[in-house]
Amino acid sequence: MKAVVWHGLGDIRLDDVPEPTIEDRYDAIVRITTSAICGTDLHFVRGTMPGMKEGRILGHEAVGVVTEVGSGVRNLRPGDRVVVPSTVACGTCSYCRAGYYAQCDNANPQGSRAGTVFFGGPEAAGGLDGLQAEYARIPYAPVGLVPLPDTVDDAQAILLSDIYPTAWFGARLAEIGDGDTVAIVGAGPIGQAAVACARLQGAGRIIVVDGVSDRLDLARDQHAETVDFNAEDPVEAVLELTGGIGADRVIDAVGVDAQRPSHGPAADALREQAQQFDHEKDEAAPAQNPDGDTWVPGDAPTLAARWAVRMVAKAGTVGTVGVYPPQVQHYPFGEAFMKNLTLKLGNCNHRRYVPELVSMVATGRLDPTPLITRWTGTQDAIDAYGAFDRRETGWEKVALGVAGDGSVAPGLGETAGTGTATTAGTQGGMAAAGGPSA
Repeated sequence: MKAVVWHGLGDIRLDDVPEPTIEDRYDAIVRITTSAICGTDLHFVRGTMPGMKEGRILGHEAVGVVTEVGSGVRNLRPGDRVVVPSTVACGTCSYCRAGYYAQCDNANPQGSRAGTVFFGGPEAAGGLDGLQAEYARIPYAPVGLVPLPDTVDDAQAILLSDIYPTAWFGARLAEIGDGDTVAIVGAGPIGQAAVACARLQGAGRIIVVDGVSDRLDLARDQHAETVDFNAEDPVEAVLELTGGIGADRVIDAVGVDAQRPSHGPAADALREQAQQFDHEKDEAAPAQNPDGDTWVPGDAPTLAARWAVRMVAKAGTVGTVGVYPPQVQHYPFGEAFMKNLTLKLGNCNHRRYVPELVSMVATGRLDPTPLITRWTGTQDAIDAYGAFDRRETGWEKVALGVAGDGSVAPGLGETAGTGTATTAGTQGGMAAAGGPSA
């Protein structure tokens, strides 16, 4: 089968690899109809998340159709259409049963203290092959797969594998309540999804901070208030928007690959910290293999964290879902301490939230469709990785393929394109003018 395979820093390829087989009675084999590229995948290619094994299949987001199940799988059968939660959990240990699926005691072969397991990651994260392939083996399939109704199409469902659960989790970590003013640092896929999730959890105002214009445009399509950190100092802008108080809650949706402003007042203010950020970058990515402006690690690993702490109100809460690997060892604890902040962070407990999100989409309460900005065939995956890595215009979220029997093509879900919770409806004056002409 074809699969996207990691060979080294700056080196990923579309290879022919053996198809997976059942290895345990609780396994299932899924034929992938849609996968996607995530910012976490880029960490492995840029060098900000070490420990990858050459030959590892990448990817941790997928929708597909079950083709085979082990003898212990009682709730699924061949032909079932499913979404794959990105993190792996047994469903039986005390952590899983308490809803902390990302801290499963049994999923990681390195032992109960080893931490989160996810598809297509380094050996420390379980060493499992990923989902950017034609077929995938899913361990602990009775809880590792969530059935899909045909009313939820592949374009909607692929965003329920990781992006929306993580954004929902980030909003929960930030303790968003009714009427809260929420600042979201980062307008990548997680930040975009967090706009809808924050709104569904009661946010009164939502401010999104980024430095990429088309990402800010997409956030504005969802009627978030936007701040361009290349045009103004984001902390000062949030303070001005909140009467000098700061946001009640902040979601850090950036993580280790944060970038410094290229110009503007924020860039000027950070010049004295350039040496410190250079040191952090060397710590975060001690080995790198950039190709021109591709596969380049972020040059300010803790900048998003620093901005989050500074723009949140006293006694506020910061929820962090942007990835910070273990080698990132700097955080503004003193500033957070003096403001009496609550800090919550970590890997999403995907299996806890995916079923509810599937139901939200099926009933029309949530439509994630506007977040996908590019569809490409698996054969073009390597080029798509490059465009996504460089943050090229229009490459906000990339889905790979819709193929084979059992898939539900984009736009065919019952609530597809309604923009129910994302509020990304018709733009400009078309609605007022009576909509597009025939």
